[in-house]
Amino acid sequence: MKFRRSGRLKRTNIGPDIGPMADIVFLLLIFFMLSSSFVIQPGIELNLPKTETSQPQLKDDMILIIDSEQKMHLDNEPVSVKQLGRAIKERLPHYKNKLLIIKADQDVKHGFVVKVMDIAKQNNVKKLAIATERKKKGKR
Repeated sequence: MKFRRSGRLKRTNIGPDIGPMADIVFLLLIFFMLSSSFVIQPGIELNLPKTETSQPQLKDDMILIIDSEQKMHLDNEPVSVKQLGRAIKERLPHYKNKLLIIKADQDVKHGFVVKVMDIAKQNNVKKLAIATERKKKGKR
């Protein structure tokens, strides 16, 4: 005796459904992409002067930060005026552009910034740049 299979019975796949798992992974990806843009980097707080034509900072440059109390940090390491020339001379070979970006607080006296620029030029810095922030629209 032969039994026929009826056409109504269908074979069902037994196993996990990966559709909801893919949705969860996609949502996690979106969450981390959005939340990572709100990370604030710790550092020295400055109030940079505002300009209309500010440009983004390049990566391969030496950075000197001067805060409102005239404390200086060369590549995030504290340095005094007396040590500045030697510190620049030691670090300069590691930078291909030989550029020093000065991020001076707007309350720092002009004469102090000029003195720092002179020290940098005496120690073979080829280019100097002063960092600024872009003005917010509507404020003058």
